Order: sequence, then structure tokens, then C-alpha cells
Amino acid sequence: MAEHKGIVTFKGQPVTLVGDEVKVGDAAPDFTVFKGLNDAVRLSDVKGSVVVVSVAPSVDTRVCAAQLRAFNKEATALGPDVKVWFVTLDLPFALGRFIGAEGIQNVTTLSDYKDREFGEKYGVYMKELGLLARSTFVVDREGKVVFREIVPEMTHEPDYDGAMKAVRAAL
Repeated sequence: MAEHKGIVTFKGQPVTLVGDEVKVGDAAPDFTVFKGLNDAVRLSDVKGSVVVVSVAPSVDTRVCAAQLRAFNKEATALGPDVKVWFVTLDLPFALGRFIGAEGIQNVTTLSDYKDREFGEKYGVYMKELGLLARSTFVVDREGKVVFREIVPEMTHEPDYDGAMKAVRAAL
């Protein structure tokens, strides 16, 4: 498996990203993540939709929670042709508790906990921390990546405006 150094830091310390590097213009690799322990969801399940994949280390941190809330707020105006997914390595139980407590209704929370398939296919698995790197991918209706951001410092929020601009352009 490929390893990439020098792309991201966590609290100023470099970490290694493991997996394939996905770039704008690439066909989005299909992946399986979980809505529940055995409730598998695949990117190919929503082919024909614009998909925002918001990725975070753990919903149990301040920045990750803010990221989920921000994308939930943005998703209210996007319409049914846009799917917003929030992917972490948190267990589905933890994600369910958080969305219930926070009233998250417009984002589907998904876990990559079983095989880290998403993390490795998109090159955002942080080897040293065993978590996913904060990132955002926007996939257009044809399945092409039209926006990619891997946030350079994990304690910073992503570029919400850039992602939403890519979504509007893909509609």
C-alpha cells in the first residue's frame, strides 16, 4: 500500500497517509462504508447524484463536530440530487448518538470501521493515528471527482465554500 508523507500534520506533527491518491478528474473509486454494523452503503448506490464526502478523524472532537454541523447546514439548501456523507472511523453507535443529540438530518453519517476501505482507496488513512484525515471530496453525477481537499493541519476546518462551489458547478 502506498504511503505519502508531508501532506498533513496533526498538532504540527507530520503523519503518514496510507492508500491511493485520488485527484480531481479521476473516476471516484467505489467503496463500502456502514450506516449500521451490517448496513453497507456503496458510492455506486447513489450513481447519478452529486455526492459530497466529508471526512473527519472523529465526531467526538470539537473541529469534527463543527464540520458535521456546517455540512448539515449547507445540505439543507442543496436539494435531493445532492447526497452529503460524513465518513469517519467512529463506530456507527457513536455516530448515531451524535446525530440524535445534535439533530443532524441532512447528512448521512457513515463508518469506515470494518475494513478502512474508503480510507485506503482515497489515501486518507493516517497510519500513526489510526484515523481518517480531515478531507472533502465532491463526486459529480458521472462519478468523477470534481473537488478534493485534504486539510493540511488536522485541527483546522475544511474549505466549505470551495466544496459548495464545486457542488453547484456539478448540478
